[in-house]
Amino acid sequence: MKLDIKALAITAGVIAAMVFLFVGGGNLIWESYGVAALQLAASVYPGYDGPGGVVSVIVLTVWGFVDGVIWGAISAWLYNMVAGRSTAPIA
Repeated sequence: MKLDIKALAITAGVIAAMVFLFVGGGNLIWESYGVAALQLAASVYPGYDGPGGVVSVIVLTVWGFVDGVIWGAISAWLYNMVAGRSTAPIA
């Protein structure tokens, strides 16, 4: 069975974007919520400076989507490559 690379990439992108949207939105409501995760994201994603306002949450959500798409595509491609070389079932 092969994975659909495009479908997994988009799904992973949407999930990652939703996670960052909820954590960033939660931080706007409760200032201490998710601070460590947002600081980690600030060290990884250019243009995102850490917990801030609505624009920061939007920037982080877009980065989350892009990152999720990339890792989802790589994961599906790698799975398809490894699964395609398997000739004997494991059991």
